[in-house]
Amino acid sequence: MASDLRVRVLVTGATGYIGSRLVPALLAAGHDVRVLARSADRLSERAWRDRVEIVEGDAGVRADLDRALADIDVAYYLLHSMDGDADFEERDRELARLFGLAAQAADVGRIVYLSGLHPPVSVLSDHLASRVEVGDLLMASGVPTMVLQAAVIIGSGSASFEMLRHLTNRLPAMVVPKWVDNRIQPIAIRDVLHYLVGAATARGEHNRTFDVGGPDTMTYREMIQGYAEIAGLRERPIRALPVLTPWVASHWVGLVTPVPSGIAKPLVGSLVHEVVCKERDIDDLIGPPPDRPLHFAESVRAALVDESRDQDRRPEPGTVDPARLTAADPDWAG
Repeated sequence: MASDLRVRVLVTGATGYIGSRLVPALLAAGHDVRVLARSADRLSERAWRDRVEIVEGDAGVRADLDRALADIDVAYYLLHSMDGDADFEERDRELARLFGLAAQAADVGRIVYLSGLHPPVSVLSDHLASRVEVGDLLMASGVPTMVLQAAVIIGSGSASFEMLRHLTNRLPAMVVPKWVDNRIQPIAIRDVLHYLVGAATARGEHNRTFDVGGPDTMTYREMIQGYAEIAGLRERPIRALPVLTPWVASHWVGLVTPVPSGIAKPLVGSLVHEVVCKERDIDDLIGPPPDRPLHFAESVRAALVDESRDQDRRPEPGTVDPARLTAADPDWAG
């Protein structure tokens, strides 16, 4: 695919954190955008609503996928289950298999999937293992698939950032699991969108994973203290306990933050791993973000600009910096 092509793209998960920001970014890049949504009404308030084609349907129904994928060049797969139900791995597995089969039958040129950065170990958290499996299934579909793997995404509305925000804001001191000293390579939402949009027209045929991350490698402890400093809070005393299990930690996070437990549990479980980029091949293929990738402190400052708790006053995604809280984000964000 040539980098100057205008392509026809399908975005699944357009009501979610990434999807609601990706759609206007793709439109700004000049692409023709179609979205698959269970209900068009859920998109009725989006500023970009009249600039896209909406296909109503269920990603778990083959006939709906066939309609959505017809004549599509690039399909963005942004679907995953984070609802706390025990069978999420099987649901994600079946959705990915079905999507891959439908994309191959529709002669889609490329699938782009946003997955999770993970270490090269055989045992991963359930959440990360499922994300990796989905990427593997899509790459095995016969459709060239670019799997972008990111760790903590920094931006208002991002579940990982909201967990960091609320923990730091609400707790003047913390007793946390030992994973607080694991290394993480966070990335700004602006830079994630840069790579996702660039993947639509990246030259060549690619069927592999690409690590994406920001310029800083830091521990979760350092992220907490860094957020506190930027937010004008006092330094947070932190004590790490080796016996605090991810299960206990996830319930603790659910008690002290508004992040739903079905989201907090897989996020906390994934923090037991060190998540650092092993390669930066994406920069050779697409190029780094404009100017330069944002540092952690810069991305946090961008996320904290002019926020409002009033849902009715939140700006539309695509009309402000993607790091800002938007009307597409959940009520508990911010």
